[in-house]
Amino acid sequence: MLVFLKRPVLVTAEINLNLVALTVVALLSRLWRLSYPRAVVFDEVYYGQFVSLYMKQIFFVDGSGPPLGHMLLAFGGYLGGFDGNFLWNRIGAEYSNNVPVWSLRLLPALAGALCVPLTYQIVLELHFSHYAALGAALLILIENSLITQSRLMLLESLLIFFNLLAVLSYLKFSNSQKYSSFSVNWWVWLILTGVSCSCAVGIKYMGLFTYILLLTIASVHAWHLIGDQALSNARVLCHLLARGVALLVVPVITYLSFFYIHLMVLYRSGPHDQIMSSAFQASLEGGLARITQGQPLEVAYGSQITLRNVLGKPMPCWLHSHKNTYPIRYENGRGSSHQQQVTCYPFKDVNNWWIVKDPGRHQLVVTNPPRPVRHGDIVQLVHGITTRFLNTHDVAAPLSPHSQEISCYIDYNISMPAQNLWRVDIVNRESDSDIWKTILSEVRFVHVNTSAVLKLSGALLPDWGYRQLEIIGEKLSKGYHQSMVWNVEEHRYGKSQEQKERELELHSPTQIDISKNLSFMARFTELQWKMLTLRSEETEHKYSSSPLEWLTLETNIAYWLHPRTSAQIHLLGNALTWSSANIATLAYVLLFFWYLLRRRRNVCDIPEDSWSLWVLAGTVCCGGWAVNYLPFFMMEKTLFLYHYLPALTFQIILLPVVLQHVSEHLCRSQLQKNIFNSLIVVWFFSVYMVYHTFSPITYGDQSLSANELKALRWKSSWDILIRKH
Repeated sequence: MLVFLKRPVLVTAEINLNLVALTVVALLSRLWRLSYPRAVVFDEVYYGQFVSLYMKQIFFVDGSGPPLGHMLLAFGGYLGGFDGNFLWNRIGAEYSNNVPVWSLRLLPALAGALCVPLTYQIVLELHFSHYAALGAALLILIENSLITQSRLMLLESLLIFFNLLAVLSYLKFSNSQKYSSFSVNWWVWLILTGVSCSCAVGIKYMGLFTYILLLTIASVHAWHLIGDQALSNARVLCHLLARGVALLVVPVITYLSFFYIHLMVLYRSGPHDQIMSSAFQASLEGGLARITQGQPLEVAYGSQITLRNVLGKPMPCWLHSHKNTYPIRYENGRGSSHQQQVTCYPFKDVNNWWIVKDPGRHQLVVTNPPRPVRHGDIVQLVHGITTRFLNTHDVAAPLSPHSQEISCYIDYNISMPAQNLWRVDIVNRESDSDIWKTILSEVRFVHVNTSAVLKLSGALLPDWGYRQLEIIGEKLSKGYHQSMVWNVEEHRYGKSQEQKERELELHSPTQIDISKNLSFMARFTELQWKMLTLRSEETEHKYSSSPLEWLTLETNIAYWLHPRTSAQIHLLGNALTWSSANIATLAYVLLFFWYLLRRRRNVCDIPEDSWSLWVLAGTVCCGGWAVNYLPFFMMEKTLFLYHYLPALTFQIILLPVVLQHVSEHLCRSQLQKNIFNSLIVVWFFSVYMVYHTFSPITYGDQSLSANELKALRWKSSWDILIRKH
């Protein structure tokens, strides 16, 4: 039994010293003096606000991307003990002592550093030489723009890290496919591919580009598997199911988990509540939840309610009326009904209260027991303060002449009878007998006489309407738009029939907690939709740029300027690397099509194995560059140079691949190879010298003279800051 004790237990391991050295140097390049400058640098002013909200667990919405990136930055703040108390109001503001700057910048810096060894391994997994792998890693290491972006509290380095991790994981999975299908390693790399893709998308929506590329490659590989006659039908099915689960199901579950954590952490009401639905707001601690605590759930005849428009655009608003009437004639000479104005008002106000009345009864109080209003019931809506009935008729709306005017009816004793009956249409009902519920029910009001639907037009009324939003009656059409849909936000059961007592009731604050009725999936769906559709006002920025300017590095971004000296930080790339990467991409495309045309004529310039590797490298690198670059030509958002960095990373990886290919297959003699390799060494030394030249404005740790700064302005379009004394 104890035979194994006769020999010592040995553990052997292979350590790639190249990889270790690259990782150590990369960590030093990104972590060195990470707390400098101890001031807000460029977009740190933007992301820092969200970190503070995370620290205080206050809900927010950021339309720029999903929550994982913000959570990782906030995790860095949590590790440093940040309490969230800092006013992120301007670039260049000095950080107070309670802000752990090193900790906040740590995760982006680590991600940027780890991109170097990832690049090395990717080139090896593409089956190119250690020289090519080392060259690609060193180019990433000394790329000025990637260093700058990694050393600040920004998201691009995190996005690039997960992009590269996804590519490496898939390549390792694909390579292990040949000899160890369904092994532990095989599963680990396959699942890690899906998780990494989900993390990339969770950082920024741009991560979707690399995810789509890998899904495309995986689909092609799966298509080849289906045609492999050596595999049984059952085994092929297992392969397809494994890929489907790991590359589709796992990413979706992972992505949902980001939002689950996000919503679990941010449970308090905050400044962005107003753009969310009433049901969502009620699920947050404080804010609307405090107002709606104790409200009746079912709307009954005699209920006092406020009606919020579901659309929330151009701003959240509530159905409102006041004593003022529409002008007898508008500026264009068109006449109105001169009835009481009905608008949508973007603030809480006592004039937002309405009473749900049974047309067959006179009382404006809730009976005992209450009689709930159901889908399809006919009601009248009485304005709480003025006691006039919500009305519409065949009179043109003030700003939307093709729609009907909405008013509160005033009896002028002329031939214009009241038309104040409305049918309750619950659009999110489960059955036709559904009861109208506070917050949860989304309702349309369909006018009985004309079939017009109560709708927010979104137009701003002139001064006579106090710049409030126009409400119109639109003829019933197929389907519905959110501007036609309303939900009850505040609700109480009316108790007094007397007007004076009722007014006191309406002026008093409201007191069922319905947050439990909104599931995680409902909250996720609403929040994700808001993120995708929320558009901030796009304005021209001094440092915004177009995709064409990125290719030739015609632009830079001044990130920070020392308040007293000329020390400064710029997002500016290594010009020699960028131009060389462009040439390498063009060379790859030309060589690829040249080989392809020759192969059609049955002329194989390179061996079949080399051709397969050449195609795979181009698919990953050229494809990665294209999918991360070309979509920006179709975007209308304000763009900056840093948007190009994920595409640039793939271009840089391609560069040594092309150089190795030229050396091995296009240099015909040993002399040609030696000359070419010598030129590569000289070129690489030049790349390093460019990096070294621009390192003062990459790290911002040196105060340069005016002449030195002018010498760095290699292009007239570069904005290098020079102080005027």
